[in-house]
Amino acid sequence: MTAISILDLCPVIQGSTPEVSLHNSRDLAQHAERWGFNRYWLAEHHNMPGIASAATAVVIGFIAGATSTIRVGSGGVMLPNHAPLVIAEQFGTLASLYPGRIDLGLGRAPGADGLTTIALRRDPHSGADEFPNDVEELRGYFQAVRPGQKVRAVPGAGLQVPIWLLGSSLFSAHLAARLGLPYAFASHFAPTDLMAALAIYRNEFKPSRDLAKPYVMVAVNVLAAETDAEARHYFTSQQQAFTNLLRGRAGQLLAPPIATMDGYWTPEERQRTEALLSFAVVGSPTTVQKGLAERIRSTGADEIITTGHVFDHQVRLHSYEIISQVMNMAATV
Repeated sequence: MTAISILDLCPVIQGSTPEVSLHNSRDLAQHAERWGFNRYWLAEHHNMPGIASAATAVVIGFIAGATSTIRVGSGGVMLPNHAPLVIAEQFGTLASLYPGRIDLGLGRAPGADGLTTIALRRDPHSGADEFPNDVEELRGYFQAVRPGQKVRAVPGAGLQVPIWLLGSSLFSAHLAARLGLPYAFASHFAPTDLMAALAIYRNEFKPSRDLAKPYVMVAVNVLAAETDAEARHYFTSQQQAFTNLLRGRAGQLLAPPIATMDGYWTPEERQRTEALLSFAVVGSPTTVQKGLAERIRSTGADEIITTGHVFDHQVRLHSYEIISQVMNMAATV
């Protein structure tokens, strides 16, 4: 059975506040736990008015404290923004408070523009280059303390917090394979290199103390509603968000759905946005079931992590309820 999870960026909608978004995320996580989702991950982004999950470790603690069984983690922490010791201490603390439930997904991108990266006190030119070394340093902090070790993570040492590598290109596929770590691909916004990245990861994978064989998670935008037309209508909020991304206005407040995208985007913007969202599954329960089954078949994914920006919280809840139902039905066939 393919596991199903949720990636949440805590979207802030027009006319609302981050406080409301964070409480909506807590509510969704509580529902997701009851519906049988495997994980609930939060993503680090900075200087984006429409995303409330910048302080990712804090939000993970908020979600984990409001749930009891679902795994909670980062999808991901952008490691170039941080000293590895700080992340080890943060996630060591989370793992101490919520043992056996915390995941640490790591990304190589800054999750921010250049000026914001500098404001985070990191070098925007060297951070990504140091990523492999930073990952190894971070892994070391979660191991048992070695004789003579001068610097340790407290809490963190000996806790073996599960580490994932995230990617939207081929770089992290090579690295995850070499280190023997689970791998999650960001096909929800970068589907072009998906199949090549998965092939690299599986072909080059070397077993490690963390993982005996490759484990792949694939991210998919999913929006489910009672009918295809209704789902496509709600999906225009996501289409507007991706069009704004192309216009250099990433992370704006999430807009309400509109009757048609005609007149909102240019033909070129439509082509580029639809390419970015080409891996999405949008529609009725039957459409979503078929779409997810095809994504699982084509990628061989061990796990699907679903995401999507939905303007209305109740619509978002209903979408995830449908997703859980179709996945549960597929598991019993």
